[in-house]
Amino acid sequence: MTAQPKASPAEPLVLVTRDEGVTHLTMNRPQARNALSIGLMSALEAAIDECAADASTRVVVISGAGPAFCAGHDLKEIRANPGEAIYRDLFTQCARLMTKIVRMPKPVIARVHATATAAGCQLVATCDLAVAAETAQFATPGVNIGLFCSTPMVALSRAVGRKASMEMLLTGDMVPAARARELGLVNRVVPAADLDKTVTDLAKQIASKSPLTLKIGKEAFYRQVEMPLDDAYAYAAEVMTRNMMTRDAEEGIDAFVQKRHPTWCGA
Repeated sequence: MTAQPKASPAEPLVLVTRDEGVTHLTMNRPQARNALSIGLMSALEAAIDECAADASTRVVVISGAGPAFCAGHDLKEIRANPGEAIYRDLFTQCARLMTKIVRMPKPVIARVHATATAAGCQLVATCDLAVAAETAQFATPGVNIGLFCSTPMVALSRAVGRKASMEMLLTGDMVPAARARELGLVNRVVPAADLDKTVTDLAKQIASKSPLTLKIGKEAFYRQVEMPLDDAYAYAAEVMTRNMMTRDAEEGIDAFVQKRHPTWCGA
């Protein structure tokens, strides 16, 4: 994935490509900086659901076409359709999209080539992993326009911690990619020319693992992280016990002992 195409009205809001177990979802509203309109969120939801059900998809990569990764919610659309019920439906839909990403059984990587602000920053924080170009920037600037980034706050505070997320939320300042990595918002920062290769290599490395094991592990990670320590260990012990009883665990251990590559059974 190198060239970032410009969308026309006839083009889909999410471009889908597949490569050796990795499905790439590209947000395709470049003229609007991939702002999360109702239509784009619906298209992303549908694509995530399809990836979750598709046995050939082992890892999902989310990208943005054009000059930005994602500029957050579509403020023009919001102001053109005012009303409490409409606002509530909009933010409920956004929350549903984010939780779908967390709860889908396959790892999701954000490929961030440029700016990710407000709900776009929320999307990065929501993905399981994030790789950013050195040119990328991040912000939750709602405070600057009288709209505190309350829903982005949920994902952000879980990714970077209280002090760092509060500073971003209260100031609205842009955070460069290197600082975002220090905060834990992204995993890796690379030169823009190396972004595609880095994301591809990481995605294919993960895709080579047992799909069933990834599914078990992702679900367990997000469940235990919200638990008290004793409950988390009790839950994790039960998960590992169930994991040990799977065919893939038996195959993986046998392959390791026998010094060969494992053959996974699948999800």
